[in-house]
Amino acid sequence: MSAPRKQIHLAAHFPGVNNTTVWSDPRSRSQIDFSSFVHLARTAERGLFDFFFLAEGLRLREHRGRIHDLDVVGRPDTLTVLGALAGVTQRLGLAGTINTTFNEPYELARQFASLDLLSDGRAAWNMVTSPDAFTGENFRRGGYLDRADRYVRAREVIEGARAFWDAWPDDALVVDRERGVFAAPSREVTHRTTQFDIAGRSPLPRSPQGHPVLLQAGDSGDGREFGAAHADAIFTVHGSIEAGKAFFADVKERLARYGRDRDALKVLPAAAVVLGDSAEDAAERARDIRLRQVGPHTAIAFLEQVWGRDLAEYDPDGPLPAVEPVDNPDITRGRVRHAQDPRRVAQEWRERAAAEKLSIRELVIAVTSREQFVGTARHVAREIDRYVQEDACDGFILVPHLTPAGLDEFVDTVVPELQDLGSFRTEYTGTTLREHLGLPRPHDTTRGARAS
Repeated sequence: MSAPRKQIHLAAHFPGVNNTTVWSDPRSRSQIDFSSFVHLARTAERGLFDFFFLAEGLRLREHRGRIHDLDVVGRPDTLTVLGALAGVTQRLGLAGTINTTFNEPYELARQFASLDLLSDGRAAWNMVTSPDAFTGENFRRGGYLDRADRYVRAREVIEGARAFWDAWPDDALVVDRERGVFAAPSREVTHRTTQFDIAGRSPLPRSPQGHPVLLQAGDSGDGREFGAAHADAIFTVHGSIEAGKAFFADVKERLARYGRDRDALKVLPAAAVVLGDSAEDAAERARDIRLRQVGPHTAIAFLEQVWGRDLAEYDPDGPLPAVEPVDNPDITRGRVRHAQDPRRVAQEWRERAAAEKLSIRELVIAVTSREQFVGTARHVAREIDRYVQEDACDGFILVPHLTPAGLDEFVDTVVPELQDLGSFRTEYTGTTLREHLGLPRPHDTTRGARAS
């Protein structure tokens, strides 16, 4: 008897105005109007996706001392948007990226517990750290921490937040849930670490899913270890099924060190989808989209981040510069794309450009492309299914190139193909995000009211 097919997990990413989106397309709509968020969220729910995902931008990027052209439109506060979406969706999970460097454990615990309760157990927190002092200038304490210290603080923030979430025992007696009256009070939380000295109580009981799902984005060794220790799902990138299998195996093996089962952590890489009536039609659409995502100005700006110098005189459709990079990490601020060794990267890019006969723009398109499924609806469905069945991932976070209608065609055509394969749900069988993802309700881990 054959083993049952692994079930595919899908999420919808609402992209900001950057080189992921084709914001100049006439079909593209507002990045700040609530109707845009509603459209994408309801499309994802119609497609039976696990969750809707918002990234976070805490400061407009600057390139060579000017606001980056693709940051001309901002984004409303993440938790405000997700709270509003809770009122216009019923089953869809609601995931938000909130920084651990600038926020306190109690306020994060309270904010996400509020979203989790108001949505009946559909909240998720994507935990990220701040990479630079530039972003931190918007905050009282500043934002620069060494890489190792960023993860120390993140771990202590998460442990503090979990202590508040778990301060209400699972067996708390409910007197009147409709009026929010509970018989058992919250236990006292003490959280004393290198950065925190907290003694308090949680004002909110546990949600139907226990506490929010924890997501983490990171491909580095530190990021993988952090995810294995703390996350319910990892948001990652990889460029091939082979790379996906290697990442999947590595992360899953790390779980045992923390007493966790292999199914306790979902691996969900980002992916783009381009559909067409034929393979040739889809390939042509994909090429057109990439050319519009990486225009001439964007290609030169990206190259300048590695070269550390003004390259405006160079033709984006010409060869790479013969001049050597210089150390100038401040040429672009607000987004980390600076290479650790720009001269080595420049040499690797020159070799690739020569071997594949690539111009500057063509090279930037090649090195910035994420995993992409291109083809007919049936072909794309089978490729997505292959990645999951062969343990390259547990599913995908789809990043459309159009806002907000970029997933409409996928839901209408690819989802039915996945359902026909028997690897995607035909209806929601649970109500909480943990149920959608097949994750257990977290245990009450803080009896004794301590976190260290």
